[in-house]
Amino acid sequence: MAQIPAFTEADLALMREALRERFGHAVEMDEVETEVRITPADRDLTTCPALYWEEDGCRFVLSKTGVNQFRSMFFWSVRDRFSTGQEEYDNLGDCIVTLLKMQEEAAAIRKSMPQGFDPNGVELT
Repeated sequence: MAQIPAFTEADLALMREALRERFGHAVEMDEVETEVRITPADRDLTTCPALYWEEDGCRFVLSKTGVNQFRSMFFWSVRDRFSTGQEEYDNLGDCIVTLLKMQEEAAAIRKSMPQGFDPNGVELT
């Protein structure tokens, strides 16, 4: 399999602007690598370029899994992991906007939960 291309400067500019709009200030992103099964049938993991950032106690990962192919998730802890519900996007803008909107909604639900409950209303032990 050919190596997956890195994020372009245009990709990074789009990401910086989306994060600035969502959080109201510049957010530091790290360029990292993730290991992903590109298809469910893959036995081996593929190293993919990714972006990682943290904001308000939440962590975000957006991986590039091919040319114009992106996956994303956010999490507060190993137990509190969320994806957008769509396995892969063919447009970085759609991927980041959906990720940030879903995280904003999850954060609001999380904030409204009584102490000792997770965002799904399940009592923490």
